[in-house]
Amino acid sequence: MARRCEVCNKGVMFGHNVSHAHNTTNRRWLPNLQRIRVVENGVVRRRTVCTRCIRTGKVRKA
Repeated sequence: MARRCEVCNKGVMFGHNVSHAHNTTNRRWLPNLQRIRVVENGVVRRRTVCTRCIRTGKVRKA
């Protein structure tokens, strides 16, 4: 499963963990994705959607 919202196209963000001694290691921030049933054009489909899109009403839950 690609870690990408199918509505807003939000994906993984990359950055660094930074220690007190300023040692940096790579890390990534994952979007909060939920697999929900969505009504699209009168048809119920399963979509991988971020919680921001669910909360703001960009999708209609079945």
